[in-house]
Amino acid sequence: MRTSIKRLWVTALLILSLGISVYNQTTPVKTISIEVLPGLQFSVARFTVKPGERVKLILNNTDDMSHNLLITKPGAREKVVELTNKLGEAGPAAGYIPESSEVLWAIPVTAPEETKTLVFTAPTTEGTYPYVCTYPGHGTIMYGAMYVSKSGEMPELKQDVNIPESRRKDNVDGPAEHQDHAHGKPVPLHPYTPVPPYHYRVFIDGASPAAIAVALPNQVSYCWDAGTSTLRFAWTGGFLDNSDLWKGKGDAESKVVGEVFFRSLVGFPILIGNREPDRVTYKGYRMKDRYPEFHYQVDGTDVYELIHQKPDGKGLQRMFRIPNAAAPVTFRTAANEGVTYSASTGVWERNALRLTAEEARSFTIILTKIEK
Repeated sequence: MRTSIKRLWVTALLILSLGISVYNQTTPVKTISIEVLPGLQFSVARFTVKPGERVKLILNNTDDMSHNLLITKPGAREKVVELTNKLGEAGPAAGYIPESSEVLWAIPVTAPEETKTLVFTAPTTEGTYPYVCTYPGHGTIMYGAMYVSKSGEMPELKQDVNIPESRRKDNVDGPAEHQDHAHGKPVPLHPYTPVPPYHYRVFIDGASPAAIAVALPNQVSYCWDAGTSTLRFAWTGGFLDNSDLWKGKGDAESKVVGEVFFRSLVGFPILIGNREPDRVTYKGYRMKDRYPEFHYQVDGTDVYELIHQKPDGKGLQRMFRIPNAAAPVTFRTAANEGVTYSASTGVWERNALRLTAEEARSFTIILTKIEK
């Protein structure tokens, strides 16, 4: 008898320590519906629940790429994003959800046009509980705040540091304050301006619908095409005009701001064993110090490509790894691409860089803008 009573006390103490209240099937449920806006933003930037309240959170993915949603302990959003980035190649299998006590609840990866639901009991401890999408590249800009509060009060919108800066601006949430809450759908009239490097999935002229635009420091940008696993073009002087996208046109094309200085004129540049590849397969990317490292396979051989800006802002540094290269590798270029080429290793033969299998395991190709 004493053992049973002791177990009950231990269970009760555990529930209290986690800040979770006991509920039953008749407990009222507060429903929060969240969609995805263009520009990697949740349609609901913040909402309130009462301590111990039963909550039903619905994520309706209205975007053209996948997302998840994690609710963390107060102040833990950035740490959870960092832990997710460290998952590396294990990320997809984990659903980009790190094993951490900082993660309280999670909606797993939700594909475009898919809806998933999470039901939980709000903590009994009042506070600000962040929620965030930890899909690669999204965590630094795609987040919001769940306020656990008896009064239901939240900070003034303009001063709310727990939501993205663009969501604090005048009229972003519309004229009515109620649009801060569960059923509001703020319209992002102004893009946010994160610090480079950062990237978007975009529709853009000159690439397939699977294009990824990356903004680098020093006002250098490039378009990498996941549909073909190739660098398409690069430009300087600005990033993208997404004005149509911010107006809610989900399939709108982004426009280059600045001057295109490089455009690839080669179909697929890498030959392994000096023969045209039969199959090139895109495998995704992972973040390395906020830069995306692209992973693809050439006839089953893994290739990793990480692109940085040149320190002087006049071109790109393409860092390749082909760790299991079993044959010589050729990297092809073309005349009139707008750049001069140099490499960390290998031998140039006209418009082709020849590398031994050993050299191909790690090499850098530098593209320098030709000044007009």
